[in-house]
Amino acid sequence: MKGKRILFVGDSLGNNQWESLACLLHAALPSSKYDYQTGDTLITLKFLEYEVSLQYLRNEFLVDLSIEKDGRILKLDSITNTSIWEGADVLIFNSYYWWTHTGTLQAWDYLEVGGKLIKDMDRMKAYNIGLSTWAKWIDTNIDPNKTSVFFQGIPALHFSGANWGEPKEVNCKGQTKPIGGSTYPGERYPGEPVIKQVLNTMKKHVQLLDITLLTQLRKDGHPSIYGTSGELDCSHWCIAGVPDTWNLLLYTTLIS
Repeated sequence: MKGKRILFVGDSLGNNQWESLACLLHAALPSSKYDYQTGDTLITLKFLEYEVSLQYLRNEFLVDLSIEKDGRILKLDSITNTSIWEGADVLIFNSYYWWTHTGTLQAWDYLEVGGKLIKDMDRMKAYNIGLSTWAKWIDTNIDPNKTSVFFQGIPALHFSGANWGEPKEVNCKGQTKPIGGSTYPGERYPGEPVIKQVLNTMKKHVQLLDITLLTQLRKDGHPSIYGTSGELDCSHWCIAGVPDTWNLLLYTTLIS
């Protein structure tokens, strides 16, 4: 990867994977000189000896979110903020949970499709439209001979023990062991088939890091109450920990 740029684009779970890879590389090269820069939305870690840039760009929806006179508009059929994406040698995208937020957690006031504002719609329909817009951008702008593209699957949440067959367990707090076996008793996420359907219709190859089941089994892998905020966190992952496995999958795919 000498002289190349690796870019993660997505929400905080994409950042989780970026942090994991940054720590893995630094642990392997503890004495190697590096340069670290952070801004409002972009973080860059450069390993100077190898001329490798490892970047994370915060972008929860991938499509455009703009503040206008009507409020916050999520434009499902528009992608314009892509200048940092262009020219990267490896792109790892992710986007899912922000599409499902409601109430005070919802990041937009209106959806826009075809120039028309919509107060709301079925979230998986909106997700499908938005992800298809991203897929069209990849098909139009990416040269697979120069850039490898990945899409991070949906990491699991563990806020209800009933989902893994232990209804007396309220959430991930106090969990110290993975779920035994290789099956998960809870429901699958409705975004999974959407992601696979969109990727299967693309002209350019995008590798899915299909991490959902892997993470569903790891109810013990969250920061819980021991994260930096001190608040219960059953959605992000400890480092070192589960995201290291995602990067092993990424690494294996890159070298193969």
